[in-house]
Amino acid sequence: MKKNILITNDDGYESEGLLKLVETIKTIDNVIVTVVAPASEKSACGHSLTLTKPLRFIEVDDDFFKLDDGTPSDCVYLSIYALFNKKPDLVISGINRGSNLGEDITYSGTASAAMEGVLQGIPSFSISQVYNKTPEDIKNYGYSLACETAKDIAIKILNRDIVLDDRNFLNINIPPVKKELCKGYKITEVGVRLYGNDAHIHKNPRGETYYWIGVHPLQWEKRSDRYMCDLEAIDKNFISITPIQLNLTSYKEMEKLKKLENEI
Repeated sequence: MKKNILITNDDGYESEGLLKLVETIKTIDNVIVTVVAPASEKSACGHSLTLTKPLRFIEVDDDFFKLDDGTPSDCVYLSIYALFNKKPDLVISGINRGSNLGEDITYSGTASAAMEGVLQGIPSFSISQVYNKTPEDIKNYGYSLACETAKDIAIKILNRDIVLDDRNFLNINIPPVKKELCKGYKITEVGVRLYGNDAHIHKNPRGETYYWIGVHPLQWEKRSDRYMCDLEAIDKNFISITPIQLNLTSYKEMEKLKKLENEI
């Protein structure tokens, strides 16, 4: 029986990373690939659903749809109920143009689509191609390593060589190098990303002030000595594979706060 794979992204339905991914995943034996992606770029939209207006599927090719002004999470949520008789066997989100490392996953539309997949009970992973300085750097090494990785992980999940617990997904980042310089897979923890404030102020031709949020450099600090973090793995030319759980409860803080229960 053929397996159904749903692919989405947050860079928009025309992005090169998405198209290369779709082309690669279709070469897996006995799969049916359905693509539902945002009509325009939705980077850093987080795990948002559109509740204030209706959304439309627009078919651009066979089993390929853009969701008019929808988010990546919308794409997964709505397509499951509008386009499938039963839930897909796998959700893949990507290939994102740029990194999703450290706490960036809380902003990421790419990671959030995978989150929505596992909330709907579907094995899922997100995959991103890191670049050094600008998106144009990707032209130097392309998406071939990312595509090969996505295919390998997809096959392992479909064959149940990788079995994730409920509400867990994989966040994968590909280093900005050609295949021959990649050191292989590294299972990583989420790094401590160091953030600044890269807001830029400008004036438009009418003299009105506007602001534009920039991109922070990939700087981090070590979280622990037990595991390599995702940022360090990328820096050392490994493919970073980070298992992410949606349970955000801080159990250590729960114990520290227990005394509050007796104060009221």
